Amino acid sequence: MKLSRSTLTLALLAAVAAPAAQAEIPIDVIGGSEVSFEGLVQADFYKFDTDTIDYGADSASDLDGKDYLNELRRAELVLKGKGPGNIEWVLGYDAKDDKFLDANIKYKIGGNANHFLQIGQFKQPGATLEELSSTKNNDFISKSSITNSLGTPRRVGLQYNIGDANWGVTASFFGRELTRNREHGGGYSARGYWAPINETGNILHLGLSYTDKDTDGDVIRLRARPMADMVPTRFVDTGSSGLRASDRNSVLGAEAMWVNGPFKLQGEYMKTDVKRYGSFDDFSGDGFYVSGLWNITGETWGYKAGVPTTGLPADPVKGMWQVGLRYDTIDLTDGAVVGGEMDSWTAGVNWYWRSNFKFMLNYVAVKQEKGVLKDDPNVVEARLQFYW
Repeated sequence: MKLSRSTLTLALLAAVAAPAAQAEIPIDVIGGSEVSFEGLVQADFYKFDTDTIDYGADSASDLDGKDYLNELRRAELVLKGKGPGNIEWVLGYDAKDDKFLDANIKYKIGGNANHFLQIGQFKQPGATLEELSSTKNNDFISKSSITNSLGTPRRVGLQYNIGDANWGVTASFFGRELTRNREHGGGYSARGYWAPINETGNILHLGLSYTDKDTDGDVIRLRARPMADMVPTRFVDTGSSGLRASDRNSVLGAEAMWVNGPFKLQGEYMKTDVKRYGSFDDFSGDGFYVSGLWNITGETWGYKAGVPTTGLPADPVKGMWQVGLRYDTIDLTDGAVVGGEMDSWTAGVNWYWRSNFKFMLNYVAVKQEKGVLKDDPNVVEARLQFYW
């Protein structure tokens, strides 16, 4: 769904003019379930210092020569329910991307929030720490290359979780994505995490994950955007037939996070392996990122279910100011498969204002190589966000 610039402007004005709202707006109690409503609207703008590729094009087949791109990034609408009893449920839809988000039912065993069974569509344990964290609190406008390229996000499945405030083990079996003509290929995923230090303003988190899935159609395509989520064209790309005769795809992930007062360091590594048959060699690729964030205004982070949580500004009028830096790299070249390599630096400033607004500004320097070919775009990115 492509929106015109005038439609985008009206949407932004409506968001800015809307009154401040609390999270999870209560609606009613229906059948013993306390029903609430949440929403997230994001609008992005990218300005490219392009090298060899027209990244500002509306699509890979519609090259218009522009060096900028602006569009709604997300328009998420979510209903949530608590009860009856130990049951919780959620039904989410992204009107911008025309797809279902979380759509599941959870049963808390013994009423324990860290011990539950879940069925429906949810983020898989083998997604990255960054993906499992709340989208509205992303540290940078674009998620890391491994999050966008190697992790397995939402799928329909069955999940079991056990743990407490400091540790957890999650395992799931999953199939395709709920929305038709999206991701397919069944498999299983597991994640374990441990926080040996978990105090207010002082957190150390360590985690491991593993996913194994069928490639569904005996072909898999791995590719990475140049750290700009809405860009349709990828330079780093194994190609539509570059990994044919593929049987299984596995991904091993490692994650770590350290919070010390207003500072947060976070890093993740992922390695993907593709098992192939016939005369084709197996394929391996990997990537990682390391990021640092500083809350200039002094706030810190919380910790829940193995992910960091971001609180409200200490002073709603002045807001919460953050500055951050990230190094990101991915390598999708192995033997005869030349998918390419990408390294990038992202510098960013975030401003959380009052309870519902967030403004982001990033500068990204990208270096890409694919055999003898090179492409090195720089991108200025901005995001306006409204959530409730």
